[in-house]
Amino acid sequence: MEFLLQPNVYSTGNTPNLLNLLDKMWIKDHNSGEGTLYIISGFANYNGGVRFYPYFTDHIHKGGNVKVIIGGSTSQRLSSIQIAEALLQCGADVYVVNRKRLVHAKCYGYKTPSAEELVVTSGNFTGPGMSQNAEAAIRIDSNTVQTMGFEWEDLFNNMFSQGWDIYKLDSSDISTKSDPGWRLLYDEINSTVALDEDQQVSMVLTLSGSDTARIQADPGTSASKGTQYFWLSKGSFDFFPALTEKNKRGTKNTYSTLINMNYIDIGVINQSRVTFEADNNLDFRLGTGALRNTKIASKDDLALITRKSEFDYELRIIKQTDASYSALARYAVNYIGNYGKRFGYISNSDVSSILGVSI
Repeated sequence: MEFLLQPNVYSTGNTPNLLNLLDKMWIKDHNSGEGTLYIISGFANYNGGVRFYPYFTDHIHKGGNVKVIIGGSTSQRLSSIQIAEALLQCGADVYVVNRKRLVHAKCYGYKTPSAEELVVTSGNFTGPGMSQNAEAAIRIDSNTVQTMGFEWEDLFNNMFSQGWDIYKLDSSDISTKSDPGWRLLYDEINSTVALDEDQQVSMVLTLSGSDTARIQADPGTSASKGTQYFWLSKGSFDFFPALTEKNKRGTKNTYSTLINMNYIDIGVINQSRVTFEADNNLDFRLGTGALRNTKIASKDDLALITRKSEFDYELRIIKQTDASYSALARYAVNYIGNYGKRFGYISNSDVSSILGVSI
């Protein structure tokens, strides 16, 4: 049994967020290929599941099942086309409930021949719901689940018997999307909908020596070689667009996306790649090749990364000597790893006030 309030607010088991709780239940404490994994979530997007797609695929390949119920609407952004496609490609059974019969519940778990577990939470199967939104979750162990008489299949069967508008999506329909259930899903990639207010934020990131070594290096030297990037938090799912580009080389699963980055300090605008290492250390990295050899940033300076729209970002380096440094640094409250590197978020309106610029 374990209770948590994310992000990193409180936990009885030292688990920082819902993502890690599900990681423990589905991957670390469960044998791949055994039984059925279950997801019920009113909202769902691609980055909510990106940690689990390789595991779902392996689990189903070994004889297991994954059953998913998500909410849908023709007028609101509840669940996306991209997560439905990804789950179907894993081999999951995916059901979409029309918002006319709103599914607001969020439950996750599994059933094997010998055990069932249940997570009840306020966190949706989305990037923000998995990591950074203030959400509570409780993992209920198998003995307690059995004592109270809970059964996953009974829950699913009772939901299906309510007379709600429920559509089962077919993997063979991914290319044509002729089933009406697809019309209840929104498009994360081609959407023109403005960012929600809670997404209009900037990431405050303290820079380590590895972040800035190539920035400080002279051109042509050995210190300048290699890929220039910033290491980001494992919980960055909610800050970037859908990571739908899967690696085509190598054995490790990585997912990435391209964003438009305006490097304010050097007057350069280009595309930067954001990558999530799903099979390695679960870290995010942001490609910042435009900063190589510029000497613009040193260890312990801040990177202020501002999200302006779905794919448009700005990056500013805040030097330790800048007047705004202390005001921004206090937002970097969450640690990344064991080396003192930190990150946090601040609203874009507060950034404007502190820097005296229009965001």
